[in-house]
Amino acid sequence: MTESKELVVICTVQGEIAANLLKSHLESKGVPVLLEYESAGRVIGIMVDGLADVKIKVPRELADDARQIIEPRENCPDED
Repeated sequence: MTESKELVVICTVQGEIAANLLKSHLESKGVPVLLEYESAGRVIGIMVDGLADVKIKVPRELADDARQIIEPRENCPDED
């Protein structure tokens, strides 16, 4: 990761596959990513009522760049 330890959520997606696609895309552009899963959904395998939500987190200083990289994606509303 970069020097800053503070991570911010740039978007939340539904499901592990969507999260890993975004993670790969951002990392290919040089943005380190941490995925934060809703633990109950991952453990039980349920994908309803937000249990499959995955937060996409990046270092604060790269958040604007990351948002621009994923901007065309409809499933990532602005968050912070």
